[in-house]
Amino acid sequence: MAQLSDDCFAFSGPLMRIEQAQALIEARIPPLGGEEEVPLRAALGRVLARDLVARLPLPPFTNSAVDGYAFRHADLAAAGETRLAIVGRVAAGAAGAPAAPGPGEALRVLTGAPMPPGTDTVVMQEDVRLEPGAVLVPQGLKPGANARPAGEDVAEGTVALPAGRRLGPAEIGLAAALGQAALPVRPRLRVGVFSTGDELAEPGTAPLGPGRTYDSNRFTLLALLARLPVEATDLGILPDRPEATAAALAEAARAHDLLLTSGGVSTGEEDHVRGAIERGGSLVFWRLAVKPGRPAAMGVVGGTPVIGLPGNPVAAVVTFLQLARPLVLRRAGALAEALPRFPAEAAFAYRKKAGRREYVRVSLVPGDPLPRARIFPREGAGLLSSLTGSDAFAELPEETVAVTPGDRLAVLPFAALF
Repeated sequence: MAQLSDDCFAFSGPLMRIEQAQALIEARIPPLGGEEEVPLRAALGRVLARDLVARLPLPPFTNSAVDGYAFRHADLAAAGETRLAIVGRVAAGAAGAPAAPGPGEALRVLTGAPMPPGTDTVVMQEDVRLEPGAVLVPQGLKPGANARPAGEDVAEGTVALPAGRRLGPAEIGLAAALGQAALPVRPRLRVGVFSTGDELAEPGTAPLGPGRTYDSNRFTLLALLARLPVEATDLGILPDRPEATAAALAEAARAHDLLLTSGGVSTGEEDHVRGAIERGGSLVFWRLAVKPGRPAAMGVVGGTPVIGLPGNPVAAVVTFLQLARPLVLRRAGALAEALPRFPAEAAFAYRKKAGRREYVRVSLVPGDPLPRARIFPREGAGLLSSLTGSDAFAELPEETVAVTPGDRLAVLPFAALF
């Protein structure tokens, strides 16, 4: 397991913008080494370890894009219809090379069939008139119409997929089309997830004692990690004891490539994650210029990066997306991926402080020309129902101090994030 130096995150700024945090991750965090080969059926969500170079053109031969008739464009009359004799038929997968038509001749071709030698254009069957043994082609067809040249999709010898690309259904389909039965991928990142706090109880335990609440953050984080190229481990709940917290982080650091915690990173008397990181390595306490989610800790314990996320559920989600997600991708060897943002129109009024970025929960309704964003009626960072009752985060930049109805916003839709 590749380890980091204890001071690799060193930063002395009092309040860090999100871009600063992400740039520091990009500059200071090396990807883990190593690779393994997996069959295509097991490659979904993995990170490509080496460039995939096309060993053949795609498509491998020039073929017809439609059901129709293939011929030489030069045989068409300058005006009016052209009558071409039908001298053969070619279907997709036909063995052997089709015969070349002579002047004034055409061949019936089906979608995916190789273009007969000498032909360069295909007319769709819906656009012609047929006579016994002949096809009447209308004027106006452009040279090369409805023909897919060899290598039109991917040229032989070019990089079809770059190293670091996360493999989704489209990437796996492209690899299959290029004849790959397996792909070299990075090892899955080993991520351990803790919650912290004596007030937390495991879901399913009963009765729920006085002052206790069921732990939700750990399950939210594990679910968020499930969409990333990681092998996540549930490490349970850390008690509010500094020695136990420090010992648990040190032990987990030896078996993982990244640790995530939630809670215990503020300045309260029972917030021990920050001190535990300092005892086991080094810490940069990132008081992020973001709402919700300002209290967050990031450091190194035993050569393993640790991110301490806030305890409030919405704040934990926001800081996961902005800090943990890019760190996971970087450590896993994946290319950086910006969070998806789409334009919307504000259907609410709102005021905020300058100098910090805010993520406001909104629902989206159809609008013209943009969808309209309606703010969730309550703002609390502990309201899980604000996530299930909304569709997106509206991202309000640091320089924004007010939103008025009709303003253009950038929104991050939950469907593309979770």
